[in-house]
Amino acid sequence: MSRISFEQLLEAGCHFGHLKRKWNPAMAPYIFMERNGIHIIDLHKTAANLEVAAEALKQVAKSGKRILFVATKKQAKELIAEKATEVGMPYVAERWPGGMLTNFPTIRKAVKKMANIDKLTADGTFSNLSKREILQISRQRAKLEKNLGSIADLNRLPAALFVVDVMKEHIAVKEAQRLGIPVFGIVDTNSDPNTVDYVIPANDDAKDSIAIILDVCCKAIAEGLAERKVEKADEEAAAKQEGEKAPRKRVARVRKDVPAEEPAVAEEVPAQAEEE
Repeated sequence: MSRISFEQLLEAGCHFGHLKRKWNPAMAPYIFMERNGIHIIDLHKTAANLEVAAEALKQVAKSGKRILFVATKKQAKELIAEKATEVGMPYVAERWPGGMLTNFPTIRKAVKKMANIDKLTADGTFSNLSKREILQISRQRAKLEKNLGSIADLNRLPAALFVVDVMKEHIAVKEAQRLGIPVFGIVDTNSDPNTVDYVIPANDDAKDSIAIILDVCCKAIAEGLAERKVEKADEEAAAKQEGEKAPRKRVARVRKDVPAEEPAVAEEVPAQAEEE
């Protein structure tokens, strides 16, 4: 797994926190100092926590489970969509649909509705509808695609949640907490780190800061997926090899042209001989 250096984090501006008056006291362990009224984040702790979080994400991916990425703020939308797509993970870059985790079956129904509309388009049913009905359904499809298109292949609850701004995405974090889903989060000086299982203290507003952290985490996920693929291939090869080595059972064949031997019949002994 690739490690991130102190200099790289510094260059990306990960150390810049919020104004002192906006800070959350729970972030005190992750703050290095204050300069010109702005809190400076301790990048040594950022690097250490990022390494721990990346390793945990790698293990989740290696186990074959899904990680849901969440970032609805403007500067993180494109980044989260790009990085999550690269590793084949679902993401939410638009408004967080309330109850997405706690009321997951309802969300799945909406996704199925989108699939049904696509099916109607494919089989030509749309041609029998009026222009007004087609327009209404098309608008509904576009709205569903915008909000739920990125989670269309999420058939069950994710095994982990990765959040860029835990303060902005507090609803998603609360839903994950309620269901016991571990939360990985980029936590700035104005946020509460106690709501996150894997805290990555860093600037969650700068695009470069978000990009470098996402890059490390997604590379770890890619490594986990690659290792899972190799292990699966090894298991299949081992199973195949064992099947070839297993001795074949011999099956006795009966020839139809050869009559079966008649059972031996005990010779009859005269009654007089028995008496003698």
